[in-house]
Amino acid sequence: MESIGLLMLCPMNTYLEDELNKRFNLYKFWNYPDRKQFLSQNSASIRAVVGTATAGTDAELIESLPKLEIVSSFSVGVDNIDLVKCKEKGIRVTNTPDVLTDDVADLAIGLMLATLRRIPACDRFVRSGSWTIGQFKLTTKFSGKRVGIIGLGRIGAAIAKRAEAFGCPISYYSRTKKPDSKYTYYPTVVKLASNCDILVVACALTEETRHIINREVIAALGPKGVLINIGRGPHVDEPELVSALVEGRLGGAGLDVFEDEPRVPEELFKLDNVVLLPHAGSGTVETRTEMADLVLGNLEAHFLGKPLLTPLV
Repeated sequence: MESIGLLMLCPMNTYLEDELNKRFNLYKFWNYPDRKQFLSQNSASIRAVVGTATAGTDAELIESLPKLEIVSSFSVGVDNIDLVKCKEKGIRVTNTPDVLTDDVADLAIGLMLATLRRIPACDRFVRSGSWTIGQFKLTTKFSGKRVGIIGLGRIGAAIAKRAEAFGCPISYYSRTKKPDSKYTYYPTVVKLASNCDILVVACALTEETRHIINREVIAALGPKGVLINIGRGPHVDEPELVSALVEGRLGGAGLDVFEDEPRVPEELFKLDNVVLLPHAGSGTVETRTEMADLVLGNLEAHFLGKPLLTPLV
């Protein structure tokens, strides 16, 4: 497979990059400032693309690669891949589901604890020497809080299972009610937000779920409610979220994703009731290695004429 041209869209994982370099004729897109010129000179030799949740494969890129056969995403989310165009052209698409479920669910619980118990603020309080002159203010209990989850897929279900261990009643919203679920179902996000203390975004990003967290939902969650987003940044109307937090109309937020990553609204930096993470949901050595192996396995399967491991298209 060494002669097969493969385009890697951005730096994502050293192990994956090294393995791709061994197995393919690897092009690193970020090394070519003039991308149009690069594509005009090399498009005919590129048969595979590897991207991420944020560095996707749009219609323009697909059209510029006439020999493209497969797009393998180093993420579970594929909202930045034009799936319709891929289907039209017979281009296979794979992602990395399941292997990152535990890490993302763990992090969601971590964000709940960190936000309600103000763990980052406590840490800053000790490091600054403030503890020598006074006590940290009281925080909010997590155990027993009503947790509402938007999207009861793999990750949503894993979050629910973990939250149950803290004695949290679970409810959820999804496109349809899950017949085998024991959790309380609400037919709208507003009703879910009205009946929980912590609202977790764990659904896929689609046109229907873009800005699923809007002013109405935030109002329903209220000044004592907490929003946790481990989904995608565009799930949330970010200006509305920022104003609600600044004005005290929302109790707090734990955010792993943002609308315009890596740019984060600076108004959030001064708020102790907000915990900010750099899209680190799957960011452990173990999981990123498993994700890389899935990408490699899918590419190898495709070019050897074997069934794909995690096909989407």
